[in-house]
Amino acid sequence: MANRSPSQIESGSVAPLGATPDASGTNFALFSSCADAVELCLFDPKGGLLRTHKLHSTADGRWHGYLPGVRPGQAYGYRIHGPFEPARGLFCNPAKLLIDPYARALSEETGWSPSLRTQSSPGVRCDLDSAFFVPKSLVTPAPENTAVQRPATPWSESVVYEMHLRGFTMAFPELSDAERGFVAGLRNRQVLEYLKALGITAVELLPVHAIFDEPFLFQLGLTNYWGYSSINYFAPAPRYLGREWPGAFRAMTDALHDVGLEVILDVVYNHTAEGGPDGPTLSFRGIDNLAYYRTHPGNAGHYINDTGTGNTLNVDHPIVRTMILDSLRYWTEVMGVDGFRFDLAATLGRDTGGFRPDHPLLAAITSDPVLSRQKLIAEPWDVGPGGYQLGGFPPPFREWNDRFRDTLRGFWRGDQDTAAELARRLHGSADLFEASGRGAHASINYVTSHDGYTLADLTMYQQRHNEANGEHNRDGHQHNLSDNFGVEGPADELAEPRRRRRLNLLATTLLAQGVPMLLAGDELGNSQQGNNNAYAQDNAIGWVNWEIGECDPSFLEAVRELIHLRRQLAPLKDAEYRHEPELIRWLSPDGYVLAADDWHGLRAFSWLRGRANDAGRLTDAMALIINAQPRAQRFVLPLVQGQGPWRLRWASADCTPLDGGGGWQVDGEVVCCLTIDPASG
Repeated sequence: MANRSPSQIESGSVAPLGATPDASGTNFALFSSCADAVELCLFDPKGGLLRTHKLHSTADGRWHGYLPGVRPGQAYGYRIHGPFEPARGLFCNPAKLLIDPYARALSEETGWSPSLRTQSSPGVRCDLDSAFFVPKSLVTPAPENTAVQRPATPWSESVVYEMHLRGFTMAFPELSDAERGFVAGLRNRQVLEYLKALGITAVELLPVHAIFDEPFLFQLGLTNYWGYSSINYFAPAPRYLGREWPGAFRAMTDALHDVGLEVILDVVYNHTAEGGPDGPTLSFRGIDNLAYYRTHPGNAGHYINDTGTGNTLNVDHPIVRTMILDSLRYWTEVMGVDGFRFDLAATLGRDTGGFRPDHPLLAAITSDPVLSRQKLIAEPWDVGPGGYQLGGFPPPFREWNDRFRDTLRGFWRGDQDTAAELARRLHGSADLFEASGRGAHASINYVTSHDGYTLADLTMYQQRHNEANGEHNRDGHQHNLSDNFGVEGPADELAEPRRRRRLNLLATTLLAQGVPMLLAGDELGNSQQGNNNAYAQDNAIGWVNWEIGECDPSFLEAVRELIHLRRQLAPLKDAEYRHEPELIRWLSPDGYVLAADDWHGLRAFSWLRGRANDAGRLTDAMALIINAQPRAQRFVLPLVQGQGPWRLRWASADCTPLDGGGGWQVDGEVVCCLTIDPASG
């Protein structure tokens, strides 16, 4: 058979989308319903243009071609020829080199240039060639069909640990330069040993998809450190790979799996880095703006902005839904991850009539035989109409519970009449999830996350201190429910009460029904210097400060004990809500069951929770004593028939038995956890 020339493009196949290599060459396929022609551009390793090819087309907007001799590593991009009519939402502009939406890898990240602008403005033209400033798509090797050895930790056993891949490793002791800030850092033996010893079961990584930083951040000399600025949903961000291929990410997940830890990715399928019409044209906008983005009915030149970022992905379009599902399967089956946390997930369930829990995208995810078995977590809100949907997602989704966060913060800082609300949150937020048939593990319980204060800053700052973000301290939340104990910032004389408050907040998070989530570094006392929106701080503000843990190693040990205790408490593993008085009781300090009127002004109470044995009696009993008063308080815990005395398992400060009858003297501002040994019965 005669050799085929690599300079001649063959018809190839319309599927799969993206660049698919085989032993002889590579097939390229792209969707664009608005293009008149699609030009495939090949580049050398230095970014110089090698040659171009016109793709073949089909009537349904599929563009395709097969190039013999093209191997993995080849850099490429697309130029779209067609109508450029911004008022009609059409942005075909062959001056713009475009990233393949299905690219599995991108070349090094680039900076902002006026040539990336979507539309002309005074003194700036939109017909400047952007190729030099756009990351090139890279042909990647066909993925190996290797099985993923997953820990498969049940929700009942899960403790989630939210971290920034770079920020967690940048200052970690004794890492090499090739490891700091990269996926290689999370493969490091010392890092893995630290995570395993902490007791968590899953790491939840802030976005790792390819990122493009906003133009105004370039001008300020900053980056989108958090990464909620995706420009591709298959390629890992080059900034996290170092000099390694995307396979290095799979090597990282394998290493975490080897020590029993799951990997959950924070994914941003609600908007892209292209922003509004004044943002850059990098990929989706130039390929098929009306397919990929939601625009106003009757005014296609204006974007619907339900995300607050300038654009909203059009999840009603089949090509977008297919892309999202393909991306989720790729990260599941090829990259080996165990779950996803969906940023601004209300966007993914909204059509023109509003949010629908049965939206086709949500239905496709929850019915998919692969994805439905993954850990699926929704951030159940956005800024669009009807955007707050806590409790409204279909199973098997779990949801970030900001009501839990705000209740704990308000209760412990002394807000009036918050005890009854705290009880509802400790009981797994049955008021939010039970009516729809979901259990306690639908609630992801947290008191801090990447978005807001760290736990230490929650006890040190009353006002945000975001000056480093370059927005004159106007960004970030104002309603923080924080408590600085009367002094703004660090204060040696307040170290002990602040330390105790942090332990109490963690204890009520970890010992509540639901799935607890911790923010990386909170177990050390990590601070962001009062910055509650460190999204642009790729520096000591945003990185975990490992030296701070050396100042109070006993705090880290107390948190480890809490996490390991939580995983031993049988009642907290129950998914179902229990309301029987034999199995769950809310008691006053003197041991009487609280009536509805007793909760007003209450600052001290205890919670008894257990399981029923074959005779219907309480077993596996646990008690949580909460004394939020500044003074010590005597508590009485009822004895359980046929079982032994209560045993103290953990306390944030002094909790002393008074006699053999269930009496305990509890210091002010203290949480205690007690159990009855099964062998005592």
